[in-house]
Amino acid sequence: MRSMLEGVRVIDFTANISGPATTQFLTDMGAEVIKVEKPGGEDARYFPPYKNGFSASFLVMNRGKKAVTIDVKTEEGKNLFKELVASSDVLVENFRAGVMKKNGLDYDELKKINPRLIMLSLSGYGQDGPLSHLPAYDSTMQAMSGFMSSTGYEGKEAIKTGSIILDLSTALNSAFSICAALYAREKTGEGEYLDIAMYDTAVNLLEVKWVDFTVNGNLPKRLGNRYPHVTPFDSYATKDGHIMICCAGDRTFKNLCEGIDMPELISDERFNNFFKRNENEPELKKIIEKWASDKTSEEVFQKLSDHGAPVSPIKDIKQVFEHPHTAARNLIVDVEQPDAGTITIYGPSQKARNSEIKNRGHAPRIGEHNQWLLEKVLGKESMEIDSIFSSPAMGAKQKEKI
Repeated sequence: MRSMLEGVRVIDFTANISGPATTQFLTDMGAEVIKVEKPGGEDARYFPPYKNGFSASFLVMNRGKKAVTIDVKTEEGKNLFKELVASSDVLVENFRAGVMKKNGLDYDELKKINPRLIMLSLSGYGQDGPLSHLPAYDSTMQAMSGFMSSTGYEGKEAIKTGSIILDLSTALNSAFSICAALYAREKTGEGEYLDIAMYDTAVNLLEVKWVDFTVNGNLPKRLGNRYPHVTPFDSYATKDGHIMICCAGDRTFKNLCEGIDMPELISDERFNNFFKRNENEPELKKIIEKWASDKTSEEVFQKLSDHGAPVSPIKDIKQVFEHPHTAARNLIVDVEQPDAGTITIYGPSQKARNSEIKNRGHAPRIGEHNQWLLEKVLGKESMEIDSIFSSPAMGAKQKEKI
């Protein structure tokens, strides 16, 4: 079966999370992704958790890629990098704004070598603006962008999300933008430069909170799991834990009332329309929690689901891993990682009828494909290869066999 991005060559000149995650989406869709690292490898190779001394975290973001080492701070390495750019479709980098230009590898320079090049610069604050020079991490971006301000409970400090949501959302945004640029290039023949910032992505994830401020001047309050514009929309205590309920309209509220065996609430003047339910949210929460107090979360889930009410138990990762739906969606994937053994990761979230989207193999060792790059991609003869390995282009003693 074919892959959607088969034949597309991507240079992954990134480190840590958001950059490698961007190109990982492209790898799963069949692109040939060449990970260019500094000699010695990037920092994410040492992120926990570990299995037999190997970073399982690194595997998740870098599986199926080719790995080469190039030192672009040397003239030999810079020339080698430019050769690779000349034969590639996409370049992704996530240095601070200005670093690529400082090294003579900015888009204006590289498009002279490859006019069809699609280059994406992924950064915290973008390539321009008063904050563009600053470093960025998921947690600091959640704080700076306003994303974090509404998360938590009333009267308590703001808290970040449990996952690195902005790193991964920015990666999805970047991968989508690259695919759009590839499509546009097919029609125009022209390359593209893409400036993707975590800050911009975070602002776009503020959804209604942004317009509630611009229209009404309201700042969001921290309400825990409660959503202030819809009722019931919150977590509710059960006999053994909590469940999440979201009834966004009259129909789903009707289903909920029938599920808790209280159809009379449908016409109750406190709850009989969208606005009244919001006004009387505390009373409705007490009613729901009283009904659920002698039932397990699973019993509540089954009862309400049978009546079409939007509900879910709040599960931990072990419960999600063991749930049959997770396996049915091909989200449990075993990877044989050299020197580490079997590591179970999650499978791609994208599914396609006519194209293959899958894990493409283990994470590469540092410089594992140096020889392959020089011989198979750049077509160099053995004498030139030996000369490159003797130079500082790929770092000292970085030669690896195919």
